[in-house]
Amino acid sequence: MATSSSSLGTGLSLHQSRPSLSRRDNSHWIVRPRNHHLPLRSRLHAKPLSFPSSSSSSSSSSARRWSPEVVSARINKAAAIWKRPTSVFGEQLKFNCGSCSLHHRKTPSRFLVSTPRAFLDKSTFNLSKRSLHTASEKHAHVPCATVGPDEPHAASTTWPDGVLEKQDLDSLYPELERKQVEAFLSTELPSHPKLYRGQLKNGLRYLILPNKVPANRFEAHMEIHAGSIDEADDEQGIAHMIEHVAFLGSKKREKLLGTGARSNAYTDFHHTVFHIHSPTSTKDSDEDLLPLVLDALNEIAFHPKFLSSRIEKERRAILSELQMMNTIEYRVDCQLLQHLHSENKLSKRFPIGLEEQIEKWDADKIRKFHERWYFPANATLYIVGDVDNISKIVYQIEAVFGKTGLENETASSPTPSPSAFGAMASFLVPKLSVGLSGSSSHERSSSPADQSKIIKKERHAVRPPVEHNWSLPGSGAAIKPPQIFQHELLQNFLINMFCKVPVNKVRTYGDLRNVLMKRIFLSALHFRINTRYKSSNPPFTSVEMDHSDSGREGCTVTTLTVTAEPKNWQSAIKVAVQEVRRLKEFGVTKGELTRYLDALLKDSEHLAAMIDNVSSVDNLDFIMESDALGHTVMDQRQGHESLIAVAGTVTLEEVNSIGAKVLQFISDFGRPSAPVPAAIVACVPKKVHVDGIGETEFKISSSEITDAIKSGMVEPIEAEPELEVPKELITPSELEELKLQQRPSFIPPSPESNVTKVYDKETGITQCRLSNGIPINYKISKNEAQGGVMRLIVGGGRAAESSESRGAVVVGVRTLSEGGRVGNFSREQVELFCVNHLINCSLESTEEFIAMEFRFTLRDNGMRAAFQLLHMVLEHSVWLEDAFDRARQLYLSYYRSIPKSLERSTAHKLMLAMLNGDERFVEPTPKSLQNLTLKSVKDAVMNQFVGNNMEVSIVGDFSEEEIESCILDYLGTVRATTDSKRNHESNPIIFRPSPSDLQYQQVFLKDTDERACAYIAGPAPNRWGFTVDNKDLFESISDISTTNDVQPSSEEVLVEGKDIEKDQQIKLRSHPLFFGITMGLLAEIINSRLFTTVRDSLGLTYDVSFELNLFDRLKLGWYVISVTSTPGKVHKAVDACKNVLRGLHSNRVVPRELDRAKRTLLMRHEAEIKSNAYWLGLLSHLQASTVQRKDISCIKDLTSLYEAATIEDIYLAYQQLKVDENSLYSCVGIAGAQAGEEDAGSLEEESEEGYQGAIPIGRGLSTMTRPTT
Repeated sequence: MATSSSSLGTGLSLHQSRPSLSRRDNSHWIVRPRNHHLPLRSRLHAKPLSFPSSSSSSSSSSARRWSPEVVSARINKAAAIWKRPTSVFGEQLKFNCGSCSLHHRKTPSRFLVSTPRAFLDKSTFNLSKRSLHTASEKHAHVPCATVGPDEPHAASTTWPDGVLEKQDLDSLYPELERKQVEAFLSTELPSHPKLYRGQLKNGLRYLILPNKVPANRFEAHMEIHAGSIDEADDEQGIAHMIEHVAFLGSKKREKLLGTGARSNAYTDFHHTVFHIHSPTSTKDSDEDLLPLVLDALNEIAFHPKFLSSRIEKERRAILSELQMMNTIEYRVDCQLLQHLHSENKLSKRFPIGLEEQIEKWDADKIRKFHERWYFPANATLYIVGDVDNISKIVYQIEAVFGKTGLENETASSPTPSPSAFGAMASFLVPKLSVGLSGSSSHERSSSPADQSKIIKKERHAVRPPVEHNWSLPGSGAAIKPPQIFQHELLQNFLINMFCKVPVNKVRTYGDLRNVLMKRIFLSALHFRINTRYKSSNPPFTSVEMDHSDSGREGCTVTTLTVTAEPKNWQSAIKVAVQEVRRLKEFGVTKGELTRYLDALLKDSEHLAAMIDNVSSVDNLDFIMESDALGHTVMDQRQGHESLIAVAGTVTLEEVNSIGAKVLQFISDFGRPSAPVPAAIVACVPKKVHVDGIGETEFKISSSEITDAIKSGMVEPIEAEPELEVPKELITPSELEELKLQQRPSFIPPSPESNVTKVYDKETGITQCRLSNGIPINYKISKNEAQGGVMRLIVGGGRAAESSESRGAVVVGVRTLSEGGRVGNFSREQVELFCVNHLINCSLESTEEFIAMEFRFTLRDNGMRAAFQLLHMVLEHSVWLEDAFDRARQLYLSYYRSIPKSLERSTAHKLMLAMLNGDERFVEPTPKSLQNLTLKSVKDAVMNQFVGNNMEVSIVGDFSEEEIESCILDYLGTVRATTDSKRNHESNPIIFRPSPSDLQYQQVFLKDTDERACAYIAGPAPNRWGFTVDNKDLFESISDISTTNDVQPSSEEVLVEGKDIEKDQQIKLRSHPLFFGITMGLLAEIINSRLFTTVRDSLGLTYDVSFELNLFDRLKLGWYVISVTSTPGKVHKAVDACKNVLRGLHSNRVVPRELDRAKRTLLMRHEAEIKSNAYWLGLLSHLQASTVQRKDISCIKDLTSLYEAATIEDIYLAYQQLKVDENSLYSCVGIAGAQAGEEDAGSLEEESEEGYQGAIPIGRGLSTMTRPTT
C-alpha cells in the first residue's frame, strides 16, 4: 500500500524464464540468484497500497505487455502486466513500484542457481511500447544483515540432535594440522564496520547504516514483527487491513507529500513493513526531514486512527484487491504452500485474508489486534542513507519514539547482548539455507497491577511461530503421495518436489564455505540441464533446482521444478531425475569446480569494487531479510576477502559430498535412508490440445507420477565428460587477418563534420562512426567500478514484417537464442565462454527494433570477450532447424494460452480492435507461424543488420584507448553491408477508422472464481511529435505565443525573471523532446487523479493506472488505462476512468499537481543518473538514422526542460491525446462461473485451431496482494 513513483518514460515487459544471471534484467552476474525472477514463495506478501500524491505506480510513459516470455514455474507470466518503468527515452528505470507486487522489495527468499546466458531472448509483444533495453535494474549484490539468536523475530534453526555431522578433515589437508583448519573454519566472520544497532528503553530496536547512494536521500523502514501468521481463526486478513488503514489514514505521512518523499507498506507472513524514501532536507529551506519522517512512522505504526470512514474505504479496496489477485497463478501458489506446509498455519494464513471475514470486522476488532502486536518492543526501525551523524540520529529516534509504549508500562524489555545484536550475513551468501535462531523472547515485564490495566501484548520468540516437519535422512517417515491440482485455466504440466530443512545461519568461515560449495555444485547442475538439452529438443520446457532459505517461512526449501508440455510430462520427469542422479553419483568435474569457483571469485571481486555504489534500498532490503535469517553482515569488501580465504580450503570431494546431500531427496527417492520429500505437487490442465483432434481430457494419477519419478531412478547414467572451453572466440592471428582485410577506421559521424570523433565535455559522451557505417556512442563512467554495458540496436523490429511473414522477426530472434551457436563453437562452449568471462548477453525484439545487450566486467579481458561475442553473432551466427522448431512451438503455445488469462485475452482483443487487426502488435497466430520457415525468419532478422541501420552504445569503467581498441578490432572488422535489400517502408500502421462497432468489447472467461479487468486505450503521438497520419506537431505549436504561458510565483516577480522564464518556454517548445517531457508529466498527473478518484473516493478498484506508449521510430503512440475491479463494478470503473481522462478540461491542472509531477520525475532522473544501464538508455538513438530528432541536447537539457514546463505546456500535450468517444477503445474482461454464457465462444472464434498455452506457476502469489497503481 504505498506509492511508487512513476518513471520518466514508458515500457514494460515480462521476463523470460530461461535461466539467466540477470536480475529482472541483467544486473546480476554469473551464477548469482536471479532476483528478477523472485521465486514465487518469496513473493508472498500483501501488496502495498499505492499513494499517488507522492508518486504513482504506473510509469509516466509506460505501458503494459501482455505476451509472456518462456514458461517457468517461478515467473508470473500470465499476469503479464508487469510494469517496467522507463526514462523519457523509453529506457527502463529501476524503482520500487510501491506496490507489493510479484517482485516487490526484491526480498531474496530462495537461492536460484543460474548461469550466464549467451543468448537470452527477451522478445515480447505489448499493448504498450517496449523499452529497448532489458537490463536496467542494476542492483549490486549487497550485504545481508541479520540479528542475533536472541532476536524475538528470528526463526528457529535448531537441528535435531545428531543430524549435523562435522566434516572429516583428517585426510583433506595433509599439509595442515587438523586443528588449525577447524579453528579457522569455526572463526566468526567479521561484521559490517558501519552498521550501528541500538535499542530504546521501550524495547524498540533500531539500525543505522550510512550510505551515500543516492546522495541526499535516505530510507526509513518500520518493521512490525507481526503478520498474517499471528492472526486468530476469525482474524484472517486483519494484519493486512491494519496496514491499509494505518498507512493511508496517517495525516503526518500526508504532510510529507510536498517534500519529494515516497512511501509504501506491505504485509507478509511474519511482518508488516511501512517504509518512506525521503530527501535528507527540503529543497527550499534545508529543513532536516528525518524527524518528520520518524514522526510519520510513529503515527502509522503506533498511533493510527481507526476511523470508520477510512476502514470502509480500505475494506472496499482490499475486497477489490482480493478479486484482482485471485489469478490462476495465485491459486497454484496457494496449493503449493498448502501442501508444503500442511502441518502448520503457513498453509492457511495468506496475508490477503478471507472475504467473509474482511466484510464484517469493525473498528474495535481491528484495534484489538493492533494493540496486541503493534508496540515498540515488537518492532525494528531501519535507517539507511546519506546520513553520517549517528549520535544526532539516535537523539532524534529517542525524541520521537522514546515515550511511545511507556504510558502504561512499568518496565521495558531487556537490552540484548552484543552477540544478539551482531549483524549477520554476507552479500556473497546466496539465498541459501542460512538460519534463524531465536531462543529468547525478551517479553516485556510489568507488575500484576499494571497487567490488569493494559491489553496483553504478545511477541513470539521465533518468527514465524510455526513448527515444521523436516525432511531429514533416515527419518523412516512414509512418502506422501503426490498431490494433483487440476484446473481448466492451466496450460502446461508443472511438478514441484520439495525438501524442507531448518535454516543454517552463516556466521563462521565454515558456514560461508558450505554456501560456496553448494553454489558451485548447483551451478553445475543448472548449466548441464539447461545447456545440454537446449542443444536438442528436450521433453521439458524448463528444469530448475532451487535451494534457498525463507525468512517468512522459517525454513530452507530445496525444490526441483519441472515444466513441460502435457504430452511430454513423463519423459520430462524422467530426464530431470536422471540428471540429478548423474550429478549426485559422479559429482562435478575438476573443470566445473575450477570454472564456477573462478566465476564466483571474479563476481565477488567485482562486487567489492562497487562497494560505494550500492543503493540504500538494496542495502536495507538485504539487511532486513537477513535480520530474519541470522547471517553475519559484512560489507562487500569483507565479503570478498572472506570468500577468498575459504576458497583455498575447498576440495572437489567436499563439494560433491555437500552437494549430494542437497540432492538426496530426489536421487535416492524411495530409499529408507533418503530424506522424505516435504511435498510433491503437480499442477496440470483439465484439457489439452491435440493436433488433429482438438481439446481432449487430460488424465493423470498420483501413482503415475510416482512411477515416472522411479523410472528416472533406474535409467543408466554415465559420468559427465569434460568440455573444452574456448579462451577466446577470435584468435590473435584471426584478428590480424580481419584487420588486414577490412582495414577498420573511424570516419566523421556526419557529412557536415570534419572530425572523426565528437566529444561532449558536459556529458562525457563520445560519438563516432566506423568505416563500415556502424555508428558508435560511448561514455567512460566510474559509477560501476570495473563494469560495463553495451547495446546493439537494429532498426526495424516487428514493424518490418511483411504481411506474408507475420511473426518472422520475433520467432527469428528466438531461434537465434535457442540455437546459441556461433561459428564452429557449440552452444555449450559459448555459454561457458560467457561464464568464464562474466558476460551476460540478452536478445530481444520489439515493435521497432532488434536489440542485443551485454553486461561485462573489465577484469580478465571481459570487455574484449564481449566484443568478440558480438562480432561472432554479426558475422558467424548459426541458424539451426531444431532451434527454429522450438521457437515456433513456443509462440504457438503463447498464442493458445491467451484465452486462459483474463488480462491477456482482454488486452489482445483491444489491441486487435484499435490497430485494425495488425498482428505485429500481438502474438503471431498459428496460421502465421505455420507459414514461417527457417530461411524466412533468418532473412527477416539478418536483413535488418545493415551498417547504417545499426547503432552500438557502450558505457563503462574503461579508458579511451581500451574502448576504441575494442571498437576498431571487433566492430570495425564487421563486413560493410548496404541496405539495398531492405524494405525501408514497413507496411503502414493505422488505427481502426472510427466510429466502429469494435470500440467497446467484452471478454468472458469461464472460471470458478469471479474477477474483472478492463483496458481503455486511444491514439497518441510518438516521443518526437509525429502522429500516425504523418503530422509534425511542432508545426502546430511553433506559432503559439508564450506570452501568457508564464506562471509567476507572485505578483512581485521581476521583469528579468519573467524574461528568463519566457526564454525557457521558447526553448522547451522548440526542443525535440518537448512532447516526451510534457507527456511524461501529464501521465504523472493523470495517474494521481485516477488513484484519488477511482480508487480512493469511489472505491471501484484497487489497481488503476495510466500508461503512455511513445514510440521512437514509428510515427505513432497510444495510451492505456488499466483497471481491475469486480464484475459488478467494472463498468462503473471504466466510466469513472473515462471521466478522469476527459476531466482535465473542466478540472484544470493546478500548480501543485505539476510541481509534484516534476519533482517525482526529476528525483527519479537524479537517482538513476549514476547507473550505467540508465546512461545506456540515454545514449540510445543518438545517431539512429530513423530517430533523427534525438541529439545530445536531449541528454544535456533534460533537467532544465522538466523545470521549464508550465501548465499550458501540459495542455498542449493533452490536446494530442485522442480522448473523445469516437477515438477511445475499451475492452472489459469478466471471469466467473456464469460469465458470458450467452457468448461463451467469443475468444475461441479468433482461431479455428483454438488455443493452448503455458501459464507459469509456482508458490508465491498466495501471500501477497497486488499493486495499487
